[in-house]
Amino acid sequence: MSNSIADIQQILTTEDPEFRQWVEEHHECEDRLHQLISKSQITAEEEIEEKRLKKRKLHLKDQMAQRIRTYDTAHVA
Repeated sequence: MSNSIADIQQILTTEDPEFRQWVEEHHECEDRLHQLISKSQITAEEEIEEKRLKKRKLHLKDQMAQRIRTYDTAHVA
């Protein structure tokens, strides 16, 4: 990689609205998961929500990683 992942992520967060949306949604999923995990007991609905959030968060991470790879490949010096 010509640029560090953190550098590319910062560039994309600034310049790419879709990437920025993915980052924001990833953080929202993470925040909600922390809320659910911190509860002593969760309902069946919350358990389903937790699984859905984990899947969504992973999907977003995969999308961001692909966009970072694409950016890096396109901007090799």
